[in-house]
Amino acid sequence: MHRTRLTATVAAMALTASLAGALAGAASAAAPTPSPVPPQQGKSLALAAADRAASSGLDGLRHGSDEDLVRTSVTPWANGLFYAAYQRTYRGLPVVGGDAVVLSDSRGTVRDVAAAPAPAIKVGTTAKVSAATALATARRQLHRVESATGPALTVLLKDGRALLAWHTRVSGRTARNAPSVLDTYVDARTGKIARADQKVSDAEGRGYHNGTVTIDTAASSMTDPNRSGFQCGGQTGGAYTGSSPWGNGTANNLVTACVDIMYAAQKEHSMLKEWFGYNGQNGQGSMVPARAGLGEVNAYYDGTKTTYGHNQNSTMQLTGIDVVAHEYGHEVFDKTPGGSGSSNENGGMNESTGDIFGALTEAYANNPNDTPDYTVGEKLDFLGDGKPIRYMYNPSVAGDPNCYPQLNSNTEVHAAAGPQNHWFYLLAEGSNPGGGKPSSPICSGGPSSVTGIGIQKAGKVFMGALLSKTSSWNHPAARRATLASAKNTYGSVECNAVKAAWNAVGVPAQSGETDCGGTTQPDFSLALSPTSGSVQAGASVTSTVSTQTTGGAAQKVALSASGAPSGVMVSFSPDAVTSGGSSTMTVAAAAGTANGSYQITVKGTGSVEHSVTYNLTVGSTQPPTGCDNTQYTYQGTLSSGQAQVQPNGSYYYSSRSGTHVGCLRGPAGTDFDLYLQKWNGSTWVDVAVSGDEGADEDISYYGSAGYYRYLVHAYSGSGSYTLGLTAP
Repeated sequence: MHRTRLTATVAAMALTASLAGALAGAASAAAPTPSPVPPQQGKSLALAAADRAASSGLDGLRHGSDEDLVRTSVTPWANGLFYAAYQRTYRGLPVVGGDAVVLSDSRGTVRDVAAAPAPAIKVGTTAKVSAATALATARRQLHRVESATGPALTVLLKDGRALLAWHTRVSGRTARNAPSVLDTYVDARTGKIARADQKVSDAEGRGYHNGTVTIDTAASSMTDPNRSGFQCGGQTGGAYTGSSPWGNGTANNLVTACVDIMYAAQKEHSMLKEWFGYNGQNGQGSMVPARAGLGEVNAYYDGTKTTYGHNQNSTMQLTGIDVVAHEYGHEVFDKTPGGSGSSNENGGMNESTGDIFGALTEAYANNPNDTPDYTVGEKLDFLGDGKPIRYMYNPSVAGDPNCYPQLNSNTEVHAAAGPQNHWFYLLAEGSNPGGGKPSSPICSGGPSSVTGIGIQKAGKVFMGALLSKTSSWNHPAARRATLASAKNTYGSVECNAVKAAWNAVGVPAQSGETDCGGTTQPDFSLALSPTSGSVQAGASVTSTVSTQTTGGAAQKVALSASGAPSGVMVSFSPDAVTSGGSSTMTVAAAAGTANGSYQITVKGTGSVEHSVTYNLTVGSTQPPTGCDNTQYTYQGTLSSGQAQVQPNGSYYYSSRSGTHVGCLRGPAGTDFDLYLQKWNGSTWVDVAVSGDEGADEDISYYGSAGYYRYLVHAYSGSGSYTLGLTAP
């Protein structure tokens, strides 16, 4: 039996349904006109365009019949733009890697696409290693375990291949007693650790660092009434209680430390909303809680909270504006698309993001006790030497690399923050800003000078790029994304400043990046509707090939196909279009063509080449028989990996207890599964499963009164099926 398909298949159906609904909306959307577009209609047009791009297969992210791209979030941006993030799934299982983001506008035009590279996935979904064994392996990665989530099957993309893995998040302490939260992936075939990602990112009241300030708290506890989830307390996790004024203004009083934490975090939250139009650190108006009083020289974010210790000499708590905003900057990085990655370079960019948000928050707060600057921890004497721990305008002052070519796979993550920190300073202030601000060096091969655009604009460009982040985030990807963000948010002047700043830190030009001069590199998208079809030998089926200009001027796109089986001919009318136009693809199967399921690659060739996949089934489309003794019968057609709900996409009600009978007859040579589900008041629960090998499945289940439905899943193979059912 394919027992492990159970929850995965249900998830696939739910996710596929959400995307299908979006695509249905896209099909009915009116063509955009030059007149202003109402906000809600503009959003619908933007998301319809994004979903079309996702359904057709994004650059570097072609997906087969067992895979889906599911829209997971939508973030409104400036100038009628929307960022839509997509998660890849395989047979209903989440895929770690292979995610994507589409930037589209309110007239239905795709402005930019960012996709993590991913191979075609072909992997079994039955684990050889039990969940209990995987959990034990995951727990052994830490010296002391405080908590661990239950293992969940995922598909992990690693070193250019896919593997089935058990994912568990383990929290606790390392052998050196350092805090640790590990996302562990245990190979479900071998039982070995495939990957382990560290989630801990180091580093009116009377505050010590910020003076007497106004903060938002409840009347009797340090709980923010306006920002869900945010509170501050000690190491046990509860909020400090008492009343205003909070704290006594001394260096190591922990309530005072919480005053400084809440002040900085709330200022950052307000900065994100007022300067960038972004809804707080997690994009949904809330943020994680904070804990003061860690007995270490450290401050960190671990995905669930921020925690703050003391400096080297224990003379003060590490709760200055830039350090607090740095830790909550990690939450911004973690909660934007792509999450927190695993490489040293990605980790360095995460640390740099914290530094950038620290500088932005200091600038927004403009507190006279901690005037805005581009150094990190300059007020805290972190290491007992009286110096900052990082210098954004010249990272080499602290021994960190200034330039991208200086990075390697062994560069420690805090040091690896150097190139992007350097880039941000150059973009915000320039290489010779004057006014008492420090000059900034330019790396070999860069421009002679860089002119800044101001910290607020630079921050919005950077925030827009984070909304295009994927799991494969690195400096070249950030260059491409910040250029697109600057061009679409502001214009060519700001875009060229972004380009000059990246050139100044040695990040080279990337294929497909905008040219900043009012156009982008010529590019287009390619889509099919429908993406699959069935045909009998001697007949034909059609699909519409749609194109859209996504960069530069419209261009001629030549259409072709490959991979068709013997006896199948593919033709296009016309065989070339100008991007923005469409063509009719005809797939004709000659008499005698062998029955089966085939994948045909449809290519569009212009200044670049794009391709999408068409899934063809050759054979009888008549539903099989064999369920004649049931009360009701239903028919449907599925491609491999798809699922459908019966009766007719809905459910039925049984008013009394009794036996439910399900009879499924699928196409010969396929493997279809049948699930009987019952509504428990909040969700559908599987109560009976028939997952034997083959096309025919039968269920007999005695159940109480209630709402029921059947789920038919094409585990492998495609074609039409018949479902018969009898209810009590």
